Amino acid sequence: MSLHHIDLPDGRRLGRHEWGPASGRPVIFCTGAGMSGSLGFGLDCLDDLGLRLIVPDRPGLGGSDPHPSKTLTSWADDIARLPGLQGAAAVGFSQGGPFALALAAAGLVDRVALVCAQDDFGNAETAALLPPEVAGMVAAARQDPAGFERQIAATATAGWLWDMIMTMSGAGDRAVFGGPDFAGRYRACLDEGFAQGAAGYARDLVLTWNDWPARPEDITIPVRLWYGRQDTSPVHSPDFGATLARRLPNATLTIDDDAGSAILWTRARDILADLA
Repeated sequence: MSLHHIDLPDGRRLGRHEWGPASGRPVIFCTGAGMSGSLGFGLDCLDDLGLRLIVPDRPGLGGSDPHPSKTLTSWADDIARLPGLQGAAAVGFSQGGPFALALAAAGLVDRVALVCAQDDFGNAETAALLPPEVAGMVAAARQDPAGFERQIAATATAGWLWDMIMTMSGAGDRAVFGGPDFAGRYRACLDEGFAQGAAGYARDLVLTWNDWPARPEDITIPVRLWYGRQDTSPVHSPDFGATLARRLPNATLTIDDDAGSAILWTRARDILADLA
């Protein structure tokens, strides 16, 4: 699927990939950290389920122009410009979780699936779950957001992020991510995500590690959370799914004992069928 663009009122362009029937229910996929929209998930079941998967590149990543003052709220404003969103749902994977919830807070979607999503690190219960080295990075991002953003923008690369993902992943996830076909496609989407440099990724990191403009307690639409018991990530393990589910008024938490963070792809049909 080729990359499409729309022109935004401020002169920027927003890029997106789409799969599935044009008449299908729109599902906006908010990708994980540093990813472009070219990877997608569940592409082989979209026709059966009657879903149209829309995967935008966040500003500064992939084919989307940077936004000089990008926020979670401005992200929702950008997505509101996409055509044909009536009756849309959203999926947020990993770092994409806060971006999916921002769409819910803006009233753009009526249902959300959070898959191995990052929780709100400004919440005391959540922050207590972070390992010391990650807690230190989160503290730096919250105490000096601009300085932390500059540091990450100057040092992060697609290869560094790929190595970190593989290092933090358990054996089951490494087997999926490192598969001969999947690894190439995942690496390509990270390369595309960093094609403009690391500034877009750095801004996303700062936005999601600082206070979210919308409180989970205020999001009342149905939210289904999907986590894998074997997920070893220090920022989106199942413990974070439990804390986030407790704060969302209309949440359903599913923890698959046999899955890790690759659950987005290994149980793609189940995740999407719940949104159909």
